[in-house]
Amino acid sequence: MKTFNGKVLVTICLITALIMTAIPVMAGKMQNQLIAESTIDQVMRRGVLRVGMDTFLPWAMKDKSGELVGFEIDVARRLASDMGVKVEFVPTKWAGIIPALLTGKFDVVIGGMGIQTKRALKVNFTIPYDYSGMAIVAHKEKAAGFASLEDFNNADVEIACKLGTTAVTAVKKYIPNAKLRLFDDEAQAYQELRNGNVHAVVGSAPRPAYEAIKYPETMFLPLESNFTREPIGFAVRKGDFDTISFFNNWITIVSHEGWLEERHHYWFGTKEWAHLVE
Repeated sequence: MKTFNGKVLVTICLITALIMTAIPVMAGKMQNQLIAESTIDQVMRRGVLRVGMDTFLPWAMKDKSGELVGFEIDVARRLASDMGVKVEFVPTKWAGIIPALLTGKFDVVIGGMGIQTKRALKVNFTIPYDYSGMAIVAHKEKAAGFASLEDFNNADVEIACKLGTTAVTAVKKYIPNAKLRLFDDEAQAYQELRNGNVHAVVGSAPRPAYEAIKYPETMFLPLESNFTREPIGFAVRKGDFDTISFFNNWITIVSHEGWLEERHHYWFGTKEWAHLVE
């Protein structure tokens, strides 16, 4: 049997000791590097949370003075306040909002983004902080007598949607035979409906219902309720587990406080805010 002499044993012991000493140091450096690279750490050092969003009534809108208001605006402002930083809103066209997040234009998307499998391949989502659903509002003359999704599922029917939204996915799934008309701005889609150029608009509740109430002479709700239900989450860049953990904890805290429910009721269950934008 082979044996080691004293010098060899001493060398082995020294190497082992060096490795055992280096492992925690290396682990500590890696952990510090991960922390330094996290979005949360960057936001705290910068003192500003940059939020990507687009305008959707009543998620985010401009009031009469040009200031942003809405459910998402309240959420982002409360989040920044709890972090002890300022908030900077970065309005971005919805169709390009994920690429803008991935290139670092802002830190997080807080904009009524539905959690979807295809999106989750590109970004990481938090736990849901709200739930939304798709509704449909139709033109009284062009869609006269329509009372179900199947009535709209026809090649002669034109449906307007905002480009890049889950409304597009919903139409393709539930009304696949209808012709899609896509618009960069949601307001353009509703204007086309008011002008009688499309049969209906599919969009996130509650705006379709608000439009029907506001323009009863030209619009109506063919369905009694939303025809989808989808969870809504913050979106962040992949690999940033520190940030996801913090956002999830924050959502849990304000949910248990009842604050999210109160804000949701104000913006989605009442029209007390209408004077701000009309």
